[in-house]
Amino acid sequence: MGHDQPPPSHEQCAKDSGHYLGLSEHLERLSKDGDPLEVLEATVDFEYFRPWLVEGLGYGDGSKGGRPPFDPVSMFKALILQAQHNLSEARMEFMPVGICCAIACRLADPRPAVLDAVPRLQSGRGNTGREHDPTLQEPPHRDGDAPPSNEGVRLAAPEEGIHPPSRRCHASPAGQRMAGQIVDASLVPAPKQRNTEAEKAAIKDGKLARDIWPDEPNKAAHKDTNARWTLKIGGKVRYRPDGTPLPLIAVPVFGYKSHISIDRRFGFIRESAVTAASAADGRQLRRLVSRENTGTEVWAASRRLHAIACRPMDSAYRSQRNEAWLAKRLMVSRIHRRKPAGKPMPRNIARANAKKSAIRAAVEHVFAHQKTRFGLFIRTIGLARADAKLTLANIAYDFDRLVLHERRRAMG
Repeated sequence: MGHDQPPPSHEQCAKDSGHYLGLSEHLERLSKDGDPLEVLEATVDFEYFRPWLVEGLGYGDGSKGGRPPFDPVSMFKALILQAQHNLSEARMEFMPVGICCAIACRLADPRPAVLDAVPRLQSGRGNTGREHDPTLQEPPHRDGDAPPSNEGVRLAAPEEGIHPPSRRCHASPAGQRMAGQIVDASLVPAPKQRNTEAEKAAIKDGKLARDIWPDEPNKAAHKDTNARWTLKIGGKVRYRPDGTPLPLIAVPVFGYKSHISIDRRFGFIRESAVTAASAADGRQLRRLVSRENTGTEVWAASRRLHAIACRPMDSAYRSQRNEAWLAKRLMVSRIHRRKPAGKPMPRNIARANAKKSAIRAAVEHVFAHQKTRFGLFIRTIGLARADAKLTLANIAYDFDRLVLHERRRAMG
C-alpha cells in the first residue's frame, strides 16, 4: 500500500470481513483453537469488581452533563490485557485498529474482553510511551497536599481498590488461604537515569523533581526520583581448586522491588508491596504476612551478606525482630538460617535449609511467569504509578492462576 493511499473506509472493512481472512472467520478459528480471552472471560466474573472500581474512580452522578465516562469494568479489562502483554499506554491505544474498525462497522460479535479493551486510555493527554505526571512522585498522603488525581493509580491501589476483591473473587476452594505463606521479593528494572553528582545527592536527600530542575519542567517530568540503584548479587557459588569460593557476580539494577506473599496450597498472590530497589526485604515482612491463612508457617529466604565497601548489603528476612514478631503472633518461622561468619555451614542447618528451599521455590515461579510471559518492566514515573503497574501485574497473574486451577478441577 502506498504512503499516499487513503486508509480503508468502514464499508471496505465490512466488505473485506467476508473474505476467508476476514475478522469473523479469524475469530472462529481462534475459538476452535482455544482463545485465551474467551477462557478468561468465562473464568473470571469481572462484574464482581464493579463496586470497587466505581468507588475508586469516584464517578459523579452525571448531573453536570458532559460526555459519559467509559465503563469501569471495560477499562479494568483493558488494563489487565495491557499487563498480560507488556503493552505501553501508546501501544495499548493504537494497536487494536482492526478491532476499532469492527466495532464501527457493527460486524460479528468479537471477543468480549477485546471489544471492551478498545476505549482509549489516555484521557486526551499526549503520550511518549511513559506516563510522567510529576505530582505522582510526591509521597502519598502528605499533610497539606492534594491527593493524586490520576485514575490509574487510584484504580489499582492495593488496599483501596482492585487487589482485595481479586483475592476473594474465587468461587472455587482456591479462594481460601491454606497451608502457610511464602514471602519473597524481586527486582523490576526501569529506564536508567543519567544525572550529575549534584542531582544524585539532591535525589537522595528526598527532593522532588520540580525542585531539582525548577527551570526545566519538561525534563523534571521525565525524571524518576523514587527509583533507586542497587546491586543484584547472586548465582550459584563456584569454588577454586583449593576449595575457596569464587567472587559472585554483582549486576547493577535501577528500578523498583516487588514484594509478594503467596499461599502454599494454591499459589495465589495474597499480599503485595512495592518499594525502591534499594529497600531491605526484611522490613516488608510485616506488610506481607497475614493471619487469614489457615496455616501458621512462613517461608522466606535469608540471603548471604555481601561486603561491599565494608557494608552488608542485605540481611533479608531473618532477624531477631522479625522472629520475635512472628512468635508473638503464634506463627512458625521457616525462614532460612544464615551461614555463620567465618565458619562452615553446619550440616544439620544445611539440610534444614534445603528442605525449606524445596517449598520456598514455588514463589520463584511467580516471578518467572511475570517476567517471561508479562515482560515485567516499569515504564512509568514515580512510586505511585509503579505500585499501580505491579499491582495490575499481580492481579493478572492471579487470573492466570485461577484459570489453571479451574482447568485442573474440570479435568478431575
